[in-house]
Amino acid sequence: MLRPYRVDDVDAVFRACPDPEITRWLSALPSPYTREAAVEYVTGVAPRARAGGTDLGCVVEADGDLVGSCGMHALTAGRLGPEIGYWTAHWARGKGYAAEAAGDLVEWAFAHGAARVHLFVDVANTAPLSVARRAGFEEEGIVRRCLDYRDRRTADAVLFGRQSA
Repeated sequence: MLRPYRVDDVDAVFRACPDPEITRWLSALPSPYTREAAVEYVTGVAPRARAGGTDLGCVVEADGDLVGSCGMHALTAGRLGPEIGYWTAHWARGKGYAAEAAGDLVEWAFAHGAARVHLFVDVANTAPLSVARRAGFEEEGIVRRCLDYRDRRTADAVLFGRQSA
């Protein structure tokens, strides 16, 4: 299930985000990741972006617990359409939550007028590559040196896309 962030998500976000498998691939997260960063994201950044119509950050919930995050960015994007992203908490990986959430968010975008949705995944980040395929995205090619990481290296990414019917 997808839903907006709530204040009571702060502890779960703080527990999930310092995980090396999240911080390795999401250089936009502060490092080290602090509880204050979780509070700011959950109570400030995510609600402001949602209210401003630029981003749609969602909690991925299973059995009443936060198991990850799935979001759509650049909701008013041009030809590529909005971009999707996701992460799964270490305690919930391998259960299909991210693929289901990504697919649901894409269907929401199509129902709200998007003709296309895309995402970029580092060529070495195997789990999200698999998630994208299971969520119905098609590989469209490799984009060279398009991902920037906090250690100043750049990486190649697979460009995935889904088009509405």
